[in-house]
Amino acid sequence: MSGYSAFARYYDRLTENVDYAGAASAIERYVERFGGRKGILLDIACGTGSLCELMSRRGFDVIGTDSSEEMLSAAMDKKFDSGLAIQYLRQDMTKLDMYGTIDVTVCTLDSLNHLESEQQLRQVFERVSLFAYPDGLFIFDVNTLHKHRDVLAQNAFTYDLGDLFCAWQNQYDPNDSSVAIFLDFFEKTESGLYERSSESFSEMLWSDELLTSALEDAGMAVLARYDGYTDLPLDDQSQRAVYVAKKRA
Repeated sequence: MSGYSAFARYYDRLTENVDYAGAASAIERYVERFGGRKGILLDIACGTGSLCELMSRRGFDVIGTDSSEEMLSAAMDKKFDSGLAIQYLRQDMTKLDMYGTIDVTVCTLDSLNHLESEQQLRQVFERVSLFAYPDGLFIFDVNTLHKHRDVLAQNAFTYDLGDLFCAWQNQYDPNDSSVAIFLDFFEKTESGLYERSSESFSEMLWSDELLTSALEDAGMAVLARYDGYTDLPLDDQSQRAVYVAKKRA
């Protein structure tokens, strides 16, 4: 995510319901299940570092990258408080540049849906594969068609957190099943008045066929697909598809 200055300020408060602990447990479980190494873990589009903190506590050597300076600033604040040895780098995921090989790469919370084109998606997969250790794992999630078409759709949502109000509006495009998202934040100031700021971005839909093909072309193979960070198979009501892929030796 790039340039989300307002969103970065409010991100953690608006995602308090996200089960980061459940995702961390599932990622560790997948690593063990598919023979991954509990070594260097790279979290691309790491946001404010919530998952990085949890994976570091689980014994991984964590590197977090994000293109947003504001997101990384929040992540660094958490690192200062926790004292964990996490390395943060400001990098666009399409231009990933590591100093060595990575045992496990993760990309969570539909970050890949924020890419703007198939070309960018393929660039990410190629960079992940390039720096992956032989047989290294790539664990990521994407939104499903059901989520875009039936959940986000043309809907609007509101969040009232007392001193912060967020109005969330979506525009679903049936031509490519993408969703344009518009956020308006109203934050209460010391004067008692509310200050408004706005963000907007789009989420593209990536089909299983495209994801599988792009991974294969990048030298990786899909090992499993799950309904969210669980051990359940995908079905037509799944909102988040989690992929476990491995670099071919």
